Amino acid sequence: MSASGSADHAPDYFVRRVDGSAVVIDVRADERIEPKDMEAFEATRMACAQAEWGLERAGTPKAALMASARWLSRYRHPRCLDRTAANRLREVFANPGPLLSGADAAGDRLATLPALFHLLWRQELVAEDLSIHLTGPRTIVGVVGRDAR
Repeated sequence: MSASGSADHAPDYFVRRVDGSAVVIDVRADERIEPKDMEAFEATRMACAQAEWGLERAGTPKAALMASARWLSRYRHPRCLDRTAANRLREVFANPGPLLSGADAAGDRLATLPALFHLLWRQELVAEDLSIHLTGPRTIVGVVGRDAR
């Protein structure tokens, strides 16, 4: 609410976490926040505090992260999942390691990469940092629930 009492801002997301806690998420690029917006964000912060909810603001995602998400989205269709390759990839990445060498260890790279990208899209496997070049030498992959470092 603004000082005049009118509601001129609505947060973007409300999230209920597994532990029952709640968080409100505002999405606005840093360069789009004007001084007048600060009042609305402060009112949202105060309302969240009264409700004992968390508040987070997300800005513009990094270009590399968006590129990784677009790349992985190409492998979302089930036709990309070869079950034999997927099972082997889960075994290989039970101990986190580099994406490309893990794909090679699981079999022929041309056969395993589509399954690997599908598993990453489904979040059955996780990459340590999607804000770097996905198929670069620094991309470490692991099984969900395991530390991918």
